[in-house]
Amino acid sequence: MTTVITAAPRPIEAEAEMRDLARFHRDVTWTGTIQPGGMGPGSPRMTAVGEGRHELIQDGLWIVGNYQQDQFLTDGTFVLHWQLHWVAGWDPSAQEYRATVADNYGHAEILRGWIDGDLLTFQSMVNSPVRIRLLWHIADAHTMTWRNEASIHGGPFNLVERYECHTVER
Repeated sequence: MTTVITAAPRPIEAEAEMRDLARFHRDVTWTGTIQPGGMGPGSPRMTAVGEGRHELIQDGLWIVGNYQQDQFLTDGTFVLHWQLHWVAGWDPSAQEYRATVADNYGHAEILRGWIDGDLLTFQSMVNSPVRIRLLWHIADAHTMTWRNEASIHGGPFNLVERYECHTVER
């Protein structure tokens, strides 16, 4: 019986890669702007306020984030409420970070990521007509910037939205 139990594959344990990734997954609030055309052709410039909350699951192997924001026209008129569910972690077989996203627009995607110092980048994995690139830059212990960029039909990545994020203490 003991031989059978010890022969069973064991779950992996969180390593340094998850500690590095966790630096970018702080509980935050943010404010920022959405570029004209950023939500699609003809969409107006908007402002947004939002928040993100995180938790570790499966003994620290994955970080789950739930995000929401309200978007407004520049005159203050409410436009929409956006929500996103995020799961990110280290994929040891691929030797890179992976994340899944699902939002209230029905958008779902798998992203690949990497860390370069104080910059975390996640990018679409497939050559779909619209690819995204998400960038977190740590400014200090309490502030990060976050950018969402899009590439249409293989073109260059262009800024969609940019936010200044401030750490919230629980």
